[in-house]
Amino acid sequence: MQAMVLNKIGTPLEWTNLPDREPGPGEIRVKIGACGVCRTDLHVVDGELPTPQVPIIPGHEIVGRIDKIGLGVEGFTLGERIGVPWLGHTCGVCPYCVDNHENLCDRPIFTGYTRDGGFATHTIVDAHFAIRLGEVGSDVDLAPLLCAGLIGWRSLGIAGPGRKLGLYGFGASAHIVAQVAKWQGRSVYAFTRPSDIATQAFALHLGVTWAGGSDELPTDHLDAAIIFAPDGDLVPIALKAVRKGGRVVCAGIHMSDIPSLPYSLLWEERQLVSVANLTRQDGADFFRLAPQIGIVTHTNSYPLSQANSALDDLRAGRFEGAAVLVP
Repeated sequence: MQAMVLNKIGTPLEWTNLPDREPGPGEIRVKIGACGVCRTDLHVVDGELPTPQVPIIPGHEIVGRIDKIGLGVEGFTLGERIGVPWLGHTCGVCPYCVDNHENLCDRPIFTGYTRDGGFATHTIVDAHFAIRLGEVGSDVDLAPLLCAGLIGWRSLGIAGPGRKLGLYGFGASAHIVAQVAKWQGRSVYAFTRPSDIATQAFALHLGVTWAGGSDELPTDHLDAAIIFAPDGDLVPIALKAVRKGGRVVCAGIHMSDIPSLPYSLLWEERQLVSVANLTRQDGADFFRLAPQIGIVTHTNSYPLSQANSALDDLRAGRFEGAAVLVP
């Protein structure tokens, strides 16, 4: 197998030839067809997440086909197409797992962070955390749904049923969530970097009600807002934009420090909450509905060997939608 490996935090990934790996009990081996490039991959590479583990193969938006099945695995067949998300394993016995909050597991394993991920030709997966994808849609189109889509879906649920929804940071997740929210009958307000006319035009093309810079207030008070950009300065801005009783959801795994803010922005029962990881139920619910919603992912494909270029382009905001690596 070949892979782009992170050997040292803060350095470029290195193209590496590795011995073929065998699935253990309860595991399957996947021949990868596509792997999305997520902002969390940037946080891993840049050392912005705690307890970095290197060497590591990043990547957790994996679409591929099973090419070997380990002992004890039932219900999967060779050649079946599956998806592999961020949450790669949970302990099953901690209070959070027992209480159906496996996304908060005390001893989780994360794909592309604490176990090797999808910036490779093959990967090994815990079969219990693989998601059946069926045959509708291309590997490249489906890859961003495995994290940008799933985290967006969970964030949308936590945001509540409000009809006027703001999205701060209109990247991979937001461009998917906007389509889901529209399908649900909501009005979507897109907030981009100030003066980012291209991204605002992209958002309007997807049918949002309003698009503008994050330094602007929307035309109406929002019922809820989701912050996808890892910028803590957006928290008081979003709180100012939501109505009394509104909710602001921080959807990223990493965010810069939130600045001091006046209590008046939080008063009147506004809420500030975060989203952590996802659950297998999130995956089942989202991928059951995705074909009905008709989500169209806007992707930018790169050969696997150009993973560093894809990460650099994501960091600099050089494309709309999502980046996807193709082995």
